[in-house]
Amino acid sequence: MNTFTIIFISLLGLSLLVELWLANRHIRHVRANRDAVPKAFHRKISLEDHRKAADYTIAHTRFGRIEDIYGTALLAVWTVGGGLEWLDRFVRGFGFNELVTGTLFILGAFIIMGLIELPVSVYQVFVIENRFGFNKTTPGLFLGDLVKKTLLLGVIGTPLAMAALWLMQGTGALWWVYVWLLWSGFTLFLVWAYPAWIAPIFNKFTPLKKSSVRERIRALLKRTGFRSRGIFVMDGSRRSAHGNAYFTGFGKSKRIVFFDTLLEHLGEKEIEAVLAHELGHFKRRHVIKRMLLTFGMCLLGLALLGWLITQAWFYAGLGMTQPSTHAALMLFMLVIPVFTFFLRPVLAWGSRRYEYEADSFAAEQTDARELVSALVKLYKENASTLTPDPLHSAFYDSHPPAALRIAHLAGKS
Repeated sequence: MNTFTIIFISLLGLSLLVELWLANRHIRHVRANRDAVPKAFHRKISLEDHRKAADYTIAHTRFGRIEDIYGTALLAVWTVGGGLEWLDRFVRGFGFNELVTGTLFILGAFIIMGLIELPVSVYQVFVIENRFGFNKTTPGLFLGDLVKKTLLLGVIGTPLAMAALWLMQGTGALWWVYVWLLWSGFTLFLVWAYPAWIAPIFNKFTPLKKSSVRERIRALLKRTGFRSRGIFVMDGSRRSAHGNAYFTGFGKSKRIVFFDTLLEHLGEKEIEAVLAHELGHFKRRHVIKRMLLTFGMCLLGLALLGWLITQAWFYAGLGMTQPSTHAALMLFMLVIPVFTFFLRPVLAWGSRRYEYEADSFAAEQTDARELVSALVKLYKENASTLTPDPLHSAFYDSHPPAALRIAHLAGKS
């Protein structure tokens, strides 16, 4: 057996064992704290709501274990199991040139993977989310979203894949630099285009009506020196009862978006505090820092692929008999998460640090107690557990645990 195959299978198995171990810890910890609301939330969250959040978390984590096993098995089948090898031979049978063959290979792989993973999405939406009263998606809407995503993959993915493969095949040993420039430019284009052209395909966005809430928001934007192209309400309730808010775009295309479900549950001052938190991410340059980190990691990854693409053991170790640019690109995208699995806690730690900084900014611009009140309502309405397993949270969670976040804000009030 190829040495690289042994290394890959070993890391794949180890990462699965760690995922299952963390999931089991999380389930035990949440279940052990299910019947007692944490002291910091005694007067804010009822025992009934606390138990619902625990049950919701346990249900998702239990199914997550099945997802982990399923995903690991699929990855093994795609690589050392010969799945990509079969697809490559099938596509080559059409007799197209290498560029068209590679493009069809990559798009075909993504479409097949999407279809194979479709049962997972169906179960999450129509079983788990439905059981806890969050799902608002109809089968027709779900199918419509699926068709739209597939069409977008074709419209956007086809020229991107073709351009990347053309650069890989025709620009020499430093092709990875040109592909990185292509990918970076494409990413910036998507950030700019998403608010105006892509998001409206799936949701309806309406300007926030004139009201005291809008005036409060405008006043916050003015005193923080933030400019946006508008404040919009998204019809998130069409698909889910979960609430959220976010910024999208950059430069003059920045938009502030509130889910309609969030506006239903929060008061004016709480909405202002939530918005101030999101503004904090921009004012502390978190968006730019994350983008630069992503670009940097992408450059390193492509540089590594620039070396791997010339190594026969890379293809053979992952189940491919015929080296090609499209095989190398697809294999790399599939297996790199396995080799970077243990970087997750580091990235999660950085994200949680940013959340604390954004909370501090919000406390400077608004009343910290209003942000605490808003967060508690969001924990309740979204059934977010107040008692995650500390190690599981440290490994996966992009936001600090509820108790730590509230304690941090309490010191700001």
